[in-house]
Formats: sequence, structure tokens, C-alpha cells
Amino acid sequence: MFLEGAAFAILLICVFLILRLYIVVKSGSKLKHGSKGPIAVLVVAGSGGHTTEILRLMESLSAAYRPRHYVIADTDHMSEEKICSFESSTQHSDSGSQFTISRIPRSREVHQSWSSSVGSTLNALQYSLPLVFRLRPDIVLCNGPGTCIPLCVAGLLLGILGMKKVLIVYVESICRVHTMSLTGKILYPISDYFFVQWSSLRDKYPKSIFLGRIV
Repeated sequence: MFLEGAAFAILLICVFLILRLYIVVKSGSKLKHGSKGPIAVLVVAGSGGHTTEILRLMESLSAAYRPRHYVIADTDHMSEEKICSFESSTQHSDSGSQFTISRIPRSREVHQSWSSSVGSTLNALQYSLPLVFRLRPDIVLCNGPGTCIPLCVAGLLLGILGMKKVLIVYVESICRVHTMSLTGKILYPISDYFFVQWSSLRDKYPKSIFLGRIV
């Protein structure tokens, strides 16, 4: 009897969460065109090429995207310097103070086994949840590092709980010509906007948006 009651309670909770997600997504899954005011963006920077690409993308965004909250892995020792250099550039000098840099545990290290990466991703999630809930960004912008998965999940949870709709914007790396990255495959179903830089990927994934070389 106890097990049946627990199963029923779990079922009710699942139904509630699904309905809540449906209502939130239907009521405001996109930013309104022409919306005024600043747009808080959480930018996930990965090590090496990921950071270079995401900063090139940030160059094309207007000053309306502020504050800018950068998140990097705690083992990434190069991205912070690149971000600070970018934010102190002439183009962003007028709003250079409106950015933050936070660190969370990496979801998966290079050459880490897939089985152990489940635990490390869950560990990263427990740091991502309070961070995203505190920052409450309008957009989570990412381009491939595994670190972005727990952050996107946290952003999605904000919407499920009805606290705030957070747009998940994913830009697949330019080096992905014919196949998506593992991160891309995971985030493809839950992203609001999914950009690819090669028409061959657009043809395989109908939800994706092809805008040519954007980084």
C-alpha cells in the first residue's frame, strides 16, 4: 500500500511538472521582437577554441545585452584572461563593468570515461542551480563545452518552476560540419534557438537555424 501511494505521488509530481513546463513554454518561449531594456545573458565559455568562438560571437551583440555573466570551469586557467581582455576592449569600455566571471566544476574532463562523467555532471549541477537561480539570466548562450549542460538544465528548471523563462541559445562550433557535438545532441531538444554554421548540419536537423559563418 505504501509503495502504491508513493508511486501515485511521484506520478502526480511528474504530471504537474510536465503541465507546468508546457504552460511556461507556450506562454513565453521567445523574446518579443523589439523588446526594450537590458537583456541579462549568461555566457558559457569553454577552454581553448570554445572561448575564442564565443567571444567572437559576443562582439556582434549590442550593448543591450547586459549584464554579461561568464561561467567557466574551475580547471580552466586561460579563459578568464581572454574574457577580461575582451571586456576591457574599446568596443565594450562603456559597459565593461557590467560583467561577472564565475567558476563551476567541469562536467567532463578530456579523456574522462562516460560512466564517471555522470557523477561529475551531477556535481556541476549542484553548483549551477544556485548560480543560475541567483543571476536569473534572460538567456543562456553556449557553443559546446560540456560545462554548459548543467547550466542549461538549471535555466530550464527556472522556467519549469515558473520563476522565469530563460532562453537556451546554442551555437554549434564551426568545426562541426557533418555531425553535431555530443553537447549539441543533448541540448538540441531543449534549446529555444539552435544555430549551425554549415548547411549540411541544417539539412540533418530541421530545428536548427543556418546563418552561415557567424563566428
